[in-house]
Amino acid sequence: MPITAFYASILAFLFILLSARVIAQRREARVEIGVGESKELLRRSRVHANFAEYVPFALLLLALAESLHAPPLALHGLGLALVAGRFLHAYALSQNPHILPLRAVGISVTMITIALAALLCFVLAGIQLIV
Repeated sequence: MPITAFYASILAFLFILLSARVIAQRREARVEIGVGESKELLRRSRVHANFAEYVPFALLLLALAESLHAPPLALHGLGLALVAGRFLHAYALSQNPHILPLRAVGISVTMITIALAALLCFVLAGIQLIV
């Protein structure tokens, strides 16, 4: 599954960056567990957690679609949309104050990507079940 692997690797680098931002803020705020009273640590932790909540499921759907022989163009479109949506959301929420319209676009693109990937899997699996 080279297409999924390609987008998973890009997203992994973004995940590492978000993780590093949380670690750096933990050190600065001297908080080992939780977020203490640091609003910035809470913000960074939520950016990281939000990424961790959505990306694995989206990548699973992308991998399943690829295993069902989805058209490469569709897979690339979904992969690009996922990367863009997660980047926009992380960037917007990382700003102080956060950029609500950009945050909304980021989560919307992510949700639409998940929905389209699910629909693609549903259709392709359905065709294979019938044939």
